[in-house]
Amino acid sequence: MDTNVGEIDRAIRIGLGAVAGIVSVAILTNALAAPSVVALVLGIAAIVLLATGYLSTCGLYAVLGIDTR
Repeated sequence: MDTNVGEIDRAIRIGLGAVAGIVSVAILTNALAAPSVVALVLGIAAIVLLATGYLSTCGLYAVLGIDTR
């Protein structure tokens, strides 16, 4: 798959992924009060954001024909 995520988009994805992961872990360790399902959703979002940011490739962008590179 060709790269279709630019540097600014990549930095934003990695930053948001890191924040989502930290919040997910905080919920799981009871440092934040929220339902467990929120931690699961944030954890999955974190994995997707970090992976797409690291690989500079977004499948949804490819389907929609978007290229921020």
